[in-house]
Amino acid sequence: MTQTLKMSVAAFALMASGAWAAQDSIIIGMQLEPPNLDPTGGAAAAIDEVTYANLFEGLTRFASDGAVVPGLAQSWSVSEDGLTWTFDLRPGVVFHDGTAMDSADVVFSLNRARAEDSTNAQKALFAGIADVSAPDASTVVITLDAPNGNFAFNMAWGDAVIVAPESVATNATQPVGTGPFRFVEWAKGDSVTLERFDGYWGAAPALTRATFKFISDPNAAFAAMMAGDVNAFPVFPAPETLANFDADPRFSVIVGSTEGETILAMNNANLKDVRVRKAISHAIDRQAIIDGAMFGYGTPIGTHFAPHNPDYVDLTGGSAHDPDMARALLAEAGGTDLRLRMALPPPSYARRGGEIIASQLRAVGIATDITNMEWAQWLEQVFRGKDFDLTIVSHTEPADINIYARPDYYFQYDSAGFQELIETLGITADPDARTALLQDAQKMIAADYVNGYLFQLAKTGVADSRIEGLWQNAPTQANDLTGVSWRAGP
Repeated sequence: MTQTLKMSVAAFALMASGAWAAQDSIIIGMQLEPPNLDPTGGAAAAIDEVTYANLFEGLTRFASDGAVVPGLAQSWSVSEDGLTWTFDLRPGVVFHDGTAMDSADVVFSLNRARAEDSTNAQKALFAGIADVSAPDASTVVITLDAPNGNFAFNMAWGDAVIVAPESVATNATQPVGTGPFRFVEWAKGDSVTLERFDGYWGAAPALTRATFKFISDPNAAFAAMMAGDVNAFPVFPAPETLANFDADPRFSVIVGSTEGETILAMNNANLKDVRVRKAISHAIDRQAIIDGAMFGYGTPIGTHFAPHNPDYVDLTGGSAHDPDMARALLAEAGGTDLRLRMALPPPSYARRGGEIIASQLRAVGIATDITNMEWAQWLEQVFRGKDFDLTIVSHTEPADINIYARPDYYFQYDSAGFQELIETLGITADPDARTALLQDAQKMIAADYVNGYLFQLAKTGVADSRIEGLWQNAPTQANDLTGVSWRAGP
């Protein structure tokens, strides 16, 4: 009997060891479900969180440290005048439907993105392109209107991925890309499942299957992690519970930085008086929002720029919490009976932060009517329709201060001086000159009180402690699974 028991235990140990070694699937938690799965046709960060580097690829891509590295282009060169970029494509790349990816697909993708009727959320990335040509199947030549030292950076965005004319019409629900994973299923309201693509041109990922599970409620996210129903939650929506995970050896808490400038966006077409916008900015107590909505995770900002960027200027003092100044400015502007509409998208930083900001505004005499919206409604009414006064959102696109040069952007800031500055930045290659221009840009939008600048979003993640390769920082909005694996052994 004892011998039999020993053999059973030994057999179980071998079986367990084999199970650990064979672990090759993962369930990733996400708070928000993407409205579609086409990164070239939507603004929601959740699209890239599923698709970037997993399903779709561009000519270049962002590495985990934010560096721009080769993607579908294995190399590129730039002419002396900075106007002609020549990309050498990788050989043997195929889309998930088996069709070849070549220079014709790149020409199609970039021309589609910059077309007059383009629905690309970052159409400005392609505005400087004068021509795209394909001298042969493996070479793409892009001619610019003016030199742009940031062009390789622009091509690394999720909005610049390469798509095929044969499948582009259905990418929103049946995405077909060139990445290491292919689309399997979208169970609306629940999850998206991918599996390893055996025809991938590069190194095969360790994972054979990945499921992105959508859990909007922070309490449910906590329960799912604790129960093992989810293996990792790279952007965990309940920072107040991180201490519980940190004390549990089954989990790793992964804290890093993001490109997410979290702002109280103001509709400048409705709030035309800079004194009113300045009053709103001085009514805000950033630290109270960080403590109350994010449980201390977040870095205060005074402009639309990431504090970890070497060109960052700390301008928080220009909009420091000063309720008396806010009241005086409102009185001067004749806005003492102001009532504003605040539209809040689903993330907890927006919903929790909105309640705190509403209280802070009420303290200086500004009433708010809060409307909680799902992402689809927010995108339609606020982002596209510009029908709002105030909203809270984290801009997670990298180095995106140039959005303030777009008068038709949702907060409708129209400054000829800022537009000229960004135009000059686009043709400036000298690093010191670029730094000076970027710092001037930060100061200009801060002085115009375009928006209420709150905090840089921290990346607070939780994962099974046996998982390796998840990004600590978020140089772009992505859950890149190409380097993720399970450590063998218990």
